[in-house]
Amino acid sequence: MKANRLEQLEENIASLVRFKEENSATSVLRNRTLEWSLRYGLFETIQLTIDIACHVAAQHNFGSSKTYRECIEALCRFDVLDAALCEQLKLIVGLRNILVHDYVKVDVEQLYSHLNNLDDFRKFARQIAEFTLR
Repeated sequence: MKANRLEQLEENIASLVRFKEENSATSVLRNRTLEWSLRYGLFETIQLTIDIACHVAAQHNFGSSKTYRECIEALCRFDVLDAALCEQLKLIVGLRNILVHDYVKVDVEQLYSHLNNLDDFRKFARQIAEFTLR
């Protein structure tokens, strides 16, 4: 796997941390540009996570994954990621689908609350890095 994808993921996480430090949920609700920043920042971070997961699953022949969720599940089955993290990541795949396909109106406050779960992305990056060093 290209190390630059993990580096980009770390950079995105740092940007989202700064975004949260600089902007309250209320300010994001009142400012469409901030809302777009939040949406895109989370979307890109989620997509990077998915891309890395699917790449690792394919590279190590962990089975044929037809969906993003199946890529995450494959990494869990082969002990690349711990079970608790896998459950969290499967939820963010759903968030990604909502952001991309607009299934439902996105609650901006709820979207902002996902900034409280940035450690899941950090854990993912760490566990992937540890796996690739085995």
